[in-house]
Amino acid sequence: MSKLTPTPGQTVGPFYGYALPYPKDSELVVPGSPRSMRVHGTVTDGNGDPIPDCLLEIWQADEHGVISQKTGSLKRDGYTFTGWGRAAVDDDGHFTFTTVNPGSIEEKAPFIAVVVFARGLLNKLHTRVYLPEDTEALAKDALLNSLPADRRATLIAEREEDGSLLWNIRLQGENETVFLDFS
Repeated sequence: MSKLTPTPGQTVGPFYGYALPYPKDSELVVPGSPRSMRVHGTVTDGNGDPIPDCLLEIWQADEHGVISQKTGSLKRDGYTFTGWGRAAVDDDGHFTFTTVNPGSIEEKAPFIAVVVFARGLLNKLHTRVYLPEDTEALAKDALLNSLPADRRATLIAEREEDGSLLWNIRLQGENETVFLDFS
C-alpha cells in the first residue's frame, strides 16, 4: 500500500463579515441580567500588538456546573443558556462575552474552554480561562499542575471590581498563553 504525501496546511480564515457574526453571538445571557458576567480581553501577537482579525468561541458549564444539551446557540431566545458563544475581536483586538460564572464540574476548578481562530494560524488554538477565586480548586487542577507557575498564570483571569473577568490572549512570545494539543 502506498503512503500518501500530506498536503501543506492552509491558514485559518479569511473571515467573512456576513456569515460568521450573528445577532447576540457573544451574549450567552442577556447583558445586565442578575446572573450575567462579562469576560473580556485583548488578543495580541508576539510583539504585543493587537490582532484585529480574530474570532473566538467559548464553551462552558452554567453556574451550577451543568453542561447544556440544549440547542439554540445561533438564535438567542433571551433565556436559554446553551453554553456556547462566538465573538469577533474589534480593530484593537478586544473581545467581550456576556455569560455566567461557570460552576465546578465534578469538583474541578471552574473554567471556560476557548478556541482561537486568527489570520496566519494553520490550525485553531484551544485553551482555557479559569476563574481566580477558588485557589484550592486551582491548586488541585491537573492541567494547571502540569504547568510551570509562570505558564499557569496565563490561564487564570483577573477579577475586576465590577465582577468582570479580564483575560488577555497572547499568541506567541513572552507570556504566550498556554494552548492545548488534542492530537
